[in-house]
Amino acid sequence: MQRDELEHLSKAELIELVLRLQRPEKTSRTSSKPPSTDRKERREHAKPGGAKPGHEGHSRPLSDDVSERVAHRPDVCPCCRMELAPGLPTEAAGVWEHIELPAVRPRVVHHHRLAVRCPGCGTRAVAPVPVSGTPFGPRLHAVATYLKTYQALSYERLQAALADLFGLRLSQGGLMNLLRRAQGRFQPGRETAVAALRRAQVVASDETGVRIEGCTGYHWVFRCQEAVVHQPAPTRAASVVRDMMDGHRPAVWLSDRYSAQQGHGLAQQTCLAHLARNVAYAVEASDDPVPFRLKLWLGSAFALADAAAGLAASTLAAKRRALERRLDPILAAPSLCELTRALQAKLRRARDQLLTFVDWPGQVEATNNACERDLRPAVIQRKVTNGYRAMWAAQGEANVRTVVDTARLAPNASVFGTILTTVTA
Repeated sequence: MQRDELEHLSKAELIELVLRLQRPEKTSRTSSKPPSTDRKERREHAKPGGAKPGHEGHSRPLSDDVSERVAHRPDVCPCCRMELAPGLPTEAAGVWEHIELPAVRPRVVHHHRLAVRCPGCGTRAVAPVPVSGTPFGPRLHAVATYLKTYQALSYERLQAALADLFGLRLSQGGLMNLLRRAQGRFQPGRETAVAALRRAQVVASDETGVRIEGCTGYHWVFRCQEAVVHQPAPTRAASVVRDMMDGHRPAVWLSDRYSAQQGHGLAQQTCLAHLARNVAYAVEASDDPVPFRLKLWLGSAFALADAAAGLAASTLAAKRRALERRLDPILAAPSLCELTRALQAKLRRARDQLLTFVDWPGQVEATNNACERDLRPAVIQRKVTNGYRAMWAAQGEANVRTVVDTARLAPNASVFGTILTTVTA
């Protein structure tokens, strides 16, 4: 604000402006800001690194897949320097493991096509091409897709990695065609995941910004018990959800309070983690007791969510009624703090969406943290490569993430193993 604008403010407005400027900065603990934006503590006040006192030490377990075993026996006694005969009995004293990566070089095969002149009719017969289409094999397609999608390498860095590690020299255009072919193999898996999403009873969703073709776009994620679906879109509007669900209305929709995420299910569960961050900021910025009471209430709600799957229906109903009775006076409490009043208004608007998880014990989470974890690789990709050159690249990576994240819902699923299996199918 300029000086002349400040001179026209009333005393109450000036007091409110000063109080607002005195509020602490928002951090990753009190908002949705990433931890990388937090200011680092000064060295003298920072926590020391390393293991804390009383921490039980752990050692790396020995590998089960052993390429070679070599026995080493002593030749001389370390005490009296007497030579030890080879026939003396031995016993195991320990195992020392040495791990090394072999030099990986591409396996290049030249297929020579030969021609033969038919002695009967004189026709020149030429052997058919044994390898159709691209000269690059499925494992190379899988490695390039893995490095580009899950290690967030740009085309230039991917070129360098393939050249330095494997001695492969590919142009950026060749890499683009290679990735496009590989991403096409993930379309059937994506269609299967979308079909599972459109019959699910509980769906969670979230979105984050991303650059696509030089413009602001969005990366959406939809999650249910059987599938995780990623979808790039040029808009953040509710039309993306309607197109994805194709008329299906699940019993419960889990999301944050963003308006485009509202009204897509028969019931709504608001992410309590988002509210908890807002409450944490109000506790730090204000001396009002209402935010602290809300913090305690949310703590009780989180405890109920953790234990819901193991409680009887009558117990859950009783605990829900107790939480609702505790919330009434908190939302009705008068306050002079602007942050507190905004929190109270937000919770009043979401009143019927705070405890929906109680009606679906073990099936509906109280937070949308799973979707945020699914979006984290897309956020890293945006920061490292600054987005996608074309929509087909964004859609192709979304298809890869859809198939891989859906496979990872099962235990012991490997990212590269899933990519390789899909590409070679």
